[in-house]
Amino acid sequence: MQVFTRLMMGGAVLAALAGCSSIRDHRGYLIDPALVDSVQPGVDNKQSVERTLGRPTFVSQFGPPAWYYVSVDTRQAAFTRPRTKEQLILRVTFDDVGNVRGVDRRGVEKVVQLDPDGHKTPTLGRDRSFIEDLFGNIGAVGAGGMGTGRNGDNTGGGPNGS
Repeated sequence: MQVFTRLMMGGAVLAALAGCSSIRDHRGYLIDPALVDSVQPGVDNKQSVERTLGRPTFVSQFGPPAWYYVSVDTRQAAFTRPRTKEQLILRVTFDDVGNVRGVDRRGVEKVVQLDPDGHKTPTLGRDRSFIEDLFGNIGAVGAGGMGTGRNGDNTGGGPNGS
């Protein structure tokens, strides 16, 4: 009976430790260094780059023509959000004719971390408390905003009398 209890406890501990292991994931382009090194400025063009590296992750819409290949490796511990561990952005720039002008690599150092401001959306105007929102309109009803009617009577109709 003691052996069975020890085996059950050991199994429970192993199951708990397995739940705490991190999840590794790869997203995006799988970069092959030999293929990337084979792309030569002044020698290759858009067609040869596409045959060698495949279709890009995205293409620049503004500025000089460029193709981007994005590769991201993430890790995620139990009950947390995935975090980027490695990132590589391969940029292939072209001249106006379509020949390769340059190939450069960027890493995770170019990634900007944004920290949103909680669950609030900043707006223009006053910052009012709940009590001010609740009781703020008391006494304000009927004060202003109502003009005289077209015939000079007090029938409302808005500020322009319409």
